[in-house]
Amino acid sequence: MALDIVRLLELTSWRAFDVSATGRVLAGSDESGSTQLVELADGEQTPLTALPGAVTGRYLPGERAVVVQHDTNGNERGQLSLLRLDQPRARPAQLRDLEPLVRDPEHVHRLLDVMPGRIVYATNRRNGVDFDVVIRNVATGNEQVAYGGGGMVMEAAASRDGRHLALTVPADPPMSDQLLLVDTTAPGNVLALTGRDVPARHVQLGWLPDGLVVTTNADRDLTGIAHLDPRTGARRWLVTSDEHDLTGWLSPDGSTLLVQANEDGASRLALHDATGYLLRAVQLPADGWCAFPLPTPVWSPDSRFVALSFSAATVPGDALLMNAATGECESLTGSAEQLRRQRPVEPSTHRVPTRDGEKLPCFVYSPREADPRLAGSAVLIIHGGPESQSVRTFNPIVQALVAQGHTVLVPNVRGSTGYGKRWYSADDGRNRLESVTDLGDLHDWLPSIGLDPKRAALWGGSYGGYMVLAGLAFQPERWAAGVDIVGISSLVTFLERTAAYRRAHREREYGSLAADAEFLRKASPLTEVASITAPLFVLHGANDPRVPLSEAEQIAAAVRAKGLECELRVYDDEGHGLAKRANRLDAYPGAVAFLARHLAKQA
Repeated sequence: MALDIVRLLELTSWRAFDVSATGRVLAGSDESGSTQLVELADGEQTPLTALPGAVTGRYLPGERAVVVQHDTNGNERGQLSLLRLDQPRARPAQLRDLEPLVRDPEHVHRLLDVMPGRIVYATNRRNGVDFDVVIRNVATGNEQVAYGGGGMVMEAAASRDGRHLALTVPADPPMSDQLLLVDTTAPGNVLALTGRDVPARHVQLGWLPDGLVVTTNADRDLTGIAHLDPRTGARRWLVTSDEHDLTGWLSPDGSTLLVQANEDGASRLALHDATGYLLRAVQLPADGWCAFPLPTPVWSPDSRFVALSFSAATVPGDALLMNAATGECESLTGSAEQLRRQRPVEPSTHRVPTRDGEKLPCFVYSPREADPRLAGSAVLIIHGGPESQSVRTFNPIVQALVAQGHTVLVPNVRGSTGYGKRWYSADDGRNRLESVTDLGDLHDWLPSIGLDPKRAALWGGSYGGYMVLAGLAFQPERWAAGVDIVGISSLVTFLERTAAYRRAHREREYGSLAADAEFLRKASPLTEVASITAPLFVLHGANDPRVPLSEAEQIAAAVRAKGLECELRVYDDEGHGLAKRANRLDAYPGAVAFLARHLAKQA
């Protein structure tokens, strides 16, 4: 049976959210149509939740209980509930079966950390904009605001005695984090370990008896793992590379570092001791990926196990359990078995020359047997972010397009992570359109790999949707069609209408309405909509808090007013993207058919 879009979208994928000291894995499965919690233990799969929308969760250490994070129809206003696992149930828990922990449907609550008997979460309930960090006693309900300094708190990690919290807030430069230390016994006692003006990442926080372990690119182009003295902020490098970005996850007992090298979107894992000394390599099932945008690796409380979420071009998505003593990984789910004898296409890797001498990373998925009508056509799939990366994971859209006969290019244009600070900073502020110009360089490259530049289309979601619209507006002679999913059509109206808590955060990257309005207007596809000549297919969720529905509505209206084909599909129970399989099965086959119609050779 061919790998058609419907069959691909119906495949079940898995991810790992947490692991207990006994090796039980709290996993997510989308078998039901949205990601629900399932416990994996002793070869058994026990469904835990059956909520209307996608959920995530963490075990509450020391108890048979799970903290469940859920929202309503993708609105991203997360609510926190408790699911007791020591109480027998005849069926997976529905919303009414969960114990409310933190419920306020008008505001966001985001789980940051778990401790025995306590949770740490961020919420914007104080004013709808700034995020406070709250420690809540699960048994009594007592809460302490550990940090109320404002901003969008990104991460928090509690010290083993619970006295201190390390947390990150956005720094002033784009794609930068300020690292703060909070003394939970003295409210308001906050020490800045890094400057607010430092252009550097500080992520994946972990505690040692004498300090913090953090992944950072302070004073470097590539990220490495460093030890920070919490008294002075002094930095000492533990593990670095001159070739790849590294990310580290410290075990709870402080003895072991799991280190990932990002090798062109493939995870290369190794275990190091706390001084950085290499202990052993970790063998993954295939050439794939096991970090963001998947859930990142999670250590068990006793540091014996690591739960990994893994995907590759040929693996839809599995939960793995790693033994920290040996580095051996066991796949707990086996998602590739669903593909039977149909093997998905794996990409070739390329560096595409650009107008200014750069080499643009790009994956190319080539069809094994092309429909003669579609042979030579190209579809470029652009990731969102923009501070993100296209990595070596399974993508049903890519595989469906390739099976249909298109060649699919998946580039990491300027602004992408995974290739150092210089590359992800290359589109900041007034350089926004440099990443759009990269699309033109990719188009110029198509004939060199045997593709027809007159039959090339763009596909992208979120910021990738902006890139689709910008390509059609600023390079109308190059592109034959576009598929825009929850994309930005005007940087001005996007910033005016996005959720208030996101505006300041995104202005760091795009520029501010106060200082950069003229440039933002110039860089907006809606401003140049008169130049668009290609047909357009637009998908959007009605509850999107990031890119409001109005961004889709205004570009669709403007394109239709030109007499061009533009189909707009809006899903009332979705937010920023399509999380429910029923909606994906409605949307994506239509989009794939749209591209086939517009990229086919003319008789």
